[in-house]
Amino acid sequence: MVATENRERVGLIEIGSQRPLFEVPSEVAYFNMANMSLLLRSVRAAGAAALEQRGEPWRIAPVDWFTDVERLRAAYAGILGVELDAVALVPATSYGLAIAARSIEATEGDQVVVLADEYPSNNYTWRRFCQRTGAELLTARDGAGGTWADAVIALVGDRTRVVAVPNVHWTDGSLVDLDSIVVAARRVGAAVVIDASQSLGALPLDVLRLRPDFVVSVGYKWLLGPLGVGCLYVDERYRDGEPLEENWINRAGSEDFAALVDYTDTYRPGARRFDVGARANFGLVPMAIAAAEQLLTWTTAATAATLRLVTDQIADHASGLGYSVRPREERAPHMLGVGLPREAARAIAEDLGERGVVASVRGSSLRIAPHLHTTHEDLERLAQALEAAAR
Repeated sequence: MVATENRERVGLIEIGSQRPLFEVPSEVAYFNMANMSLLLRSVRAAGAAALEQRGEPWRIAPVDWFTDVERLRAAYAGILGVELDAVALVPATSYGLAIAARSIEATEGDQVVVLADEYPSNNYTWRRFCQRTGAELLTARDGAGGTWADAVIALVGDRTRVVAVPNVHWTDGSLVDLDSIVVAARRVGAAVVIDASQSLGALPLDVLRLRPDFVVSVGYKWLLGPLGVGCLYVDERYRDGEPLEENWINRAGSEDFAALVDYTDTYRPGARRFDVGARANFGLVPMAIAAAEQLLTWTTAATAATLRLVTDQIADHASGLGYSVRPREERAPHMLGVGLPREAARAIAEDLGERGVVASVRGSSLRIAPHLHTTHEDLERLAQALEAAAR
């Protein structure tokens, strides 16, 4: 399988040209970015420098508790395409979803719609929400010739209070048409909560046009950062809500350390009230900044267009070998699910691993998730491994 690049397409990044920016051995073909991203060399360097600084706390001034945090917020706002005040810094998807669930009201008889085989945090959060409020959890199931959006919209009705969906299903990279789902949700006054953990940074998301209520993403997948740092978009109508925790740094005037005992009920502006208390993590925040700013340099559109070429080639080859893959119009550009019985998928993943090709199994899919480090040689090795498994 040889990559065929159209050099005249605008915004493409040459396949494999960015590999020197990543820390990955030449003998490893890493197709597991949806599990945990590789770290850019710049991210590792930022982490090393941050550890040095943290080891000498006398070098950390009061202003340092705020400057890098706001730089990271600005980078995430740039990736989301939203205003600075719309972004909160959260440690995990579950934390951001918990903020959304706390902010939305429901009563007995209301309904919440989620996807089947959804990422556990998005299921457990809304299951608990339903237990607390008396609402009913409805599960949209893909199939019977329809799309995920068709399945979701079929469940949306006058009793729907929340539609909590991703824009890419985490098990196989199948697209979820948010445009039609948002229209259906708005028609009945339902809140829209998007888990973009498997897409933000690699798939364009027009937040300002869609105007969802919340968008959350972890930082260690397609945002290329460390564990423990992520972001949450909060629509303006929710920014006066009650945060999950009451911490000192999210209060107005908290930059004046001498005045911290002068308690105030006023929060810092915008979505900052929802920031996790340990947001000024001096080891992790510089790493997240380095990753996010590199993504802004590449742009999400160029990253997605390039990865589309890669996954299309893999999909064509896999289909030719008899494997099941979704039609191109139903696939995200950066992830590909090869449909197999679960045990067969596990066996193939193990065989790939023995050949230095790293992918993962989620649900009934061998999930293949490349990035800009992927080279022609990686694609050839994956092709050979799939051919061997198909025999």
